Order: sequence, then structure tokens, then C-alpha cells
Amino acid sequence: MNKTAIVTGAAGGIGKALIKRLADRELNLVLVDLNEDALTDTVNELGLDKANVLTVAADVSKEEDVQRYVSKAVEKFGTIDYFANNAGIEGQYGKIEEQSIKTLDKVYSVNVRGAYLGLQYVIPVMKEQKSGAILNTSSLAGLMGAPDQSPYVISKHAVIGLTRVASNELGSFGIRVNAVLPGVVNTRMMRQIEKNAGDAEQYKAANESSIPMGRYGEPEEIAAVMNFLLSEESSYVNGSLYTVDGGMMGQ
Repeated sequence: MNKTAIVTGAAGGIGKALIKRLADRELNLVLVDLNEDALTDTVNELGLDKANVLTVAADVSKEEDVQRYVSKAVEKFGTIDYFANNAGIEGQYGKIEEQSIKTLDKVYSVNVRGAYLGLQYVIPVMKEQKSGAILNTSSLAGLMGAPDQSPYVISKHAVIGLTRVASNELGSFGIRVNAVLPGVVNTRMMRQIEKNAGDAEQYKAANESSIPMGRYGEPEEIAAVMNFLLSEESSYVNGSLYTVDGGMMGQ
């Protein structure tokens, strides 16, 4: 029987790169994102076998939507073996005193509440199985401060705290929980952050000069690490934070 993986934020750059790797392992795939058309495009673009794929349009910040994508996954495939808790948004760019509470609430609702709700509904399924691997997507911003991005930064710090608590609570049930912390990556989200910064080219050049490897990462490079953590190759990895950042944290 094929194992099953859920990926939220499935239509984004990193999500799609991860799905491609999971599909190569012939897993059943549950793809979750806000937009059904974007999910359909992802399935077609990657040439996925539709017999082994379930797409669910859902807002991860809404409890009923999270409950629905989890229940549909179990109904169709019977198990949830791997969970990529990956959906996230970047928010606005500005100083703390310039940020609106509305922006803070929106970023937190997706990046923190969405991740928390995903765990709440996936964990009981994995506990019943007595097995599973969960991967939360934080960010390098979860370990350091990035000026003008306070809602995003504090939300990604929160994801790290959630990962550490969950790994302690679930290890005895045969469930591993880890986090991946991408640095700057060539994705739509990064293009938006560059745009929000004002001078996109200057912002990109400054970012690249701060990276020991001198370049942005590619979604496929992040997905390679995620795929490892969502596999039995990482069977003794629990509560770990994997930075994939071209060496930025090593400076």
C-alpha cells in the first residue's frame, strides 16, 4: 500500500518542487492550496497520476477547511504518513510602528494558526497509526531579525516554537516533527518581498552579497532537504531545525 503525503501551500514554488520529489517516490498526494485552478495547473504541470492525487482548495487559517482536507485525505487514502505543513504568506513591508494590526493578524492567521490547526487535525490520525513525519516550514527569519518584516519574522519564530513542542509531545508515539528554514529562494514570495522593499534590484543585490554562496537558493534545493525529512532516511531526526540558506547562518 502506498504511503500518503499532504502538502499545504502546494501551488507555490517550494510546494511544487517538493511534490515532484514525493511523486517520484510513488506516494499518494493530497495537495492543498487556496485556489483550485492553481492546484489543477500544478497537477498538469508536473504530469501527476490523477489516480494517486487529491486536490483540496482550502484556507489553512479556517478550522473547517483544515478539518475537511484532513478528513478527505483519510477517506480517499486511509492514512497520513507525511505532512508538509508548508503554507505561508509574507505580509507587508514596513517599520513596526507603520505596520497595521490587520496585516499582523493576516500573517499570523496563515503562518501560525494555519500550522497549528494542521497539527491539531493530522496528529490524531498519526497517533492512531503510531507513525508519521511532520515538517513545518519556518524560515531563516525564524532565527534572526529582518528589518521591516516584523509580522513575517515573528510568525516564523512561532513556527519554530511549535515544532519544538510538538516534537517533544509526539516522539513517544513514533511521530517525528522537524522544521525546514529556507533562506532567500527564487520564488514568487521572494519577488514580492523584493518589490515591497522599494528598489527590487538593489534589495536582491544586497541579499546576494550577504550570502556566502553568492546567490539565491532554488526551490528544488529546499525540496531536496524537505524530501529527506519526510522519509524513513531521517528516521532518527526529531525536533531539528534545518537551515537551507547558502551559509548565511554560518557567518
